[in-house]
Amino acid sequence: MKIPVTILTGFLGSGKTTLLKNILQENHGHRIAVIENEFGEEGIDNDLLFQDRDEQIVEMNNGCICCTVRGDLVRILGELVAKKENGSIAFDRVVIETTGLADPAPVAQTFFVDESVSEKYLLDAIVTMVDCKHASLQFDEHHEAQEQVGFADRILFTKTDLIEPLAFHALRQRVVKMNPRAKIGLAKHGVSSVDDLFDIRGFNLNSILEIEPNFLTDVDHEHDDEVTSFVFRESRPLRLEPLERFMDGLVQIYGVNLMRYKGVLNIKGQGQRVVFQGVHMLMGSELGSSWRHGEKRESKMVFIGKNMPKESIMSGLSLCIDKKASTK
Repeated sequence: MKIPVTILTGFLGSGKTTLLKNILQENHGHRIAVIENEFGEEGIDNDLLFQDRDEQIVEMNNGCICCTVRGDLVRILGELVAKKENGSIAFDRVVIETTGLADPAPVAQTFFVDESVSEKYLLDAIVTMVDCKHASLQFDEHHEAQEQVGFADRILFTKTDLIEPLAFHALRQRVVKMNPRAKIGLAKHGVSSVDDLFDIRGFNLNSILEIEPNFLTDVDHEHDDEVTSFVFRESRPLRLEPLERFMDGLVQIYGVNLMRYKGVLNIKGQGQRVVFQGVHMLMGSELGSSWRHGEKRESKMVFIGKNMPKESIMSGLSLCIDKKASTK
């Protein structure tokens, strides 16, 4: 029996990681292997997803899953099925969480054009998350955001509480016009029933070929050169008050260009990780798991955006470091 695969996509900040985190914490009986990809030199979703659990996760960085590391996807899928067959790991299905900048077409393509993959795996569905607060602008400026909706078998709206009902109605109409065949649902605070995500057999190759006749042959893909990413890392604790002031100012001035920013922080005097995430002008944080005794504490922040003042951001963050703290 082939292993079902769900491709979880959606533009930067749409809530993919939060949804996946909630799915993995549910007692639903599904054994899930996760393959995730982040755009940038280093990912942090492993920290966000699995702070206290021993899950099967494979992380791919340094590129988009739909282009530079596509060969890695084929290799990893092969390794997973080999380990499943020899009994070294146990899972029933795979969820691929793509970077928010990914065109889902080449990812789905892998399950049809690569024989070693198609023999063992079944592409069950493409699930696309849509950030109601920022979707209209994202659709206008980024072809990938439209592609993600166009290829979806399930569409989940997030952040509906951040827009007016009339605006949501207009957005919904736009999305339905882009993809009238996908079932639409809501993911409130990253929560959605697994029954709406798994075993829906939603991916229909004939329907996809109607949208994009060259689906099985066209593998060209490129990103907007204006979109870049960088990482800030620091082993010394960060001081909370200056960090909050700096981030507030940064968001006020450059929020339009900050497409996605997130991190796991080591805050002075705090025994737990501080997890923060933001999209454009919206930013929030919460306490994560406790730092274990003897564990190396480190802050790691990822920024993705257009025309970002990297040097100014790095310099501003360095002013928030507790310089008196030991680096050990």
